[in-house]
Amino acid sequence: MASTRRHRYSDGQGFGDPYEGFDLDPPTYRVNGRLVDPADDHVLAEFVDEDGIDPEAVDAAALVEVGLAYAAIEEYEQAVDSFSRAVAYADEDSPTACEAWVNKGVAHAQLGEYDEAIGAYREALRIDDDGEHAAAAETNLAYALWELGDSSGPLDRAERAVELDPRLPQAWYNRGFFLAERGLHEEALRCFDTAISLGLRDSSVRGERDRSLAFLEADLVEGETEAEPEAREESEPDRARDVEPGAHEVADADGSDDPAVSERGE
Repeated sequence: MASTRRHRYSDGQGFGDPYEGFDLDPPTYRVNGRLVDPADDHVLAEFVDEDGIDPEAVDAAALVEVGLAYAAIEEYEQAVDSFSRAVAYADEDSPTACEAWVNKGVAHAQLGEYDEAIGAYREALRIDDDGEHAAAAETNLAYALWELGDSSGPLDRAERAVELDPRLPQAWYNRGFFLAERGLHEEALRCFDTAISLGLRDSSVRGERDRSLAFLEADLVEGETEAEPEAREESEPDRARDVEPGAHEVADADGSDDPAVSERGE
């Protein structure tokens, strides 16, 4: 049961008038209390003069983890800041820097900043275009390019991602999506099946798979209907046959024209 007593705080000794503030910390650490909450654990880190920091003493990998923690709670601006610091303090062209660039791109994309995202992914690929983080960079680059209206580059990037990491389900899904956009539904269907078998089983994947399957079935029925008169005329038995899928546009699961392209962070 909560207490109903009114607690009285200490009156303290008071301050002189006029009050002149004092601080034992150096001026670098001072913050404007009207702009930020001085009780915030992150305020100090935001206002420290980084010129006075020994780069060798900074754990860049820990900064990446901080950025991922921010991203997990959808604080993407703070995530971008953390990944930027990780890039600044990591050894140049190191795996940690590459990972930070990839995740910085993801955070930018979540903010709708696709130009910045593309730049981050390209920088990660410049560092290492076939390493541990290359597949994620490629498939996320495909996503960002698509969002900016590029209709040709994304498929090439998605193809490259699948080559780099055949176990990455988002890469298979993106490849399937872009193939379906070109009307290549038979190959797209195989990609969606692979993505599902690798664990990507959300509604968007199944929705895109069902649409590609529907287009294939519709084309097959149409092809068989056109072939019937010719088959009867030549007295040949009707048989199932492979039909080249035509070019069809696929809408998103909710009926909109926005693509359901998948993105992946590290």
